[in-house]
Amino acid sequence: MSFNPLHIWASMGLMSKIVASFLLLMAAASLAVVVERWVALVRGQSATRRFLAAVMPLLERGEIATAAQLADDSRVSPFARIVGPVARKMIRTDRGELSPLELARRESERQKEAVSGELRRGLGVLASVGSVAPFVGLLGTVVGIITAFQGIAATGSGGLGAVSAGIAEALVETALGLLVAIPAVLLFNQLNAKITNVESALARGIGELLDELENSHGDRDSGELEKAA
Repeated sequence: MSFNPLHIWASMGLMSKIVASFLLLMAAASLAVVVERWVALVRGQSATRRFLAAVMPLLERGEIATAAQLADDSRVSPFARIVGPVARKMIRTDRGELSPLELARRESERQKEAVSGELRRGLGVLASVGSVAPFVGLLGTVVGIITAFQGIAATGSGGLGAVSAGIAEALVETALGLLVAIPAVLLFNQLNAKITNVESALARGIGELLDELENSHGDRDSGELEKAA
């Protein structure tokens, strides 16, 4: 058997081909998740920078309704997806017993959890591939060893020619499982660290947002009290 992928594939048995196909599908799924998440994170960071440059002056001037509308138009940004609902909580009229700031704080926690779940979408696929692929490769190894013993039984001898094809299948499946699992684990760790940094930045941004909203609401309440006086 030459070290040629097509020749190796042609020489594999049916079960080995099924195992190898499953590993290749896992590799394709991992690659799709990595590409999609990287594109989403890069687009989200770029959109967030543009959104912050536009929304901060609005919040400083107390134009909360305008800020909420701007957030609705910037849904690519994870931070904008938090700002919109939080800002609308501040300008609601049916507040009940809770203060506008408390409503905004509770809404920010809910939106932060939702955005965090969106940011981590697909990471479960990478984690599953990284943990399962070696075992799938091990299954292929077992199938290859069985093929080797079948060669011994068919020829009635234990020579190298009788077992070489089965052992080659076993080693190829093992290597393929590791080649799929190792990048998946490395990429999962890298994406997880990047998303954790994004979540930390969002938490800091939410804190600054609530401070701006509190200052804006406090200034507005002071103005209303002066008019009443």
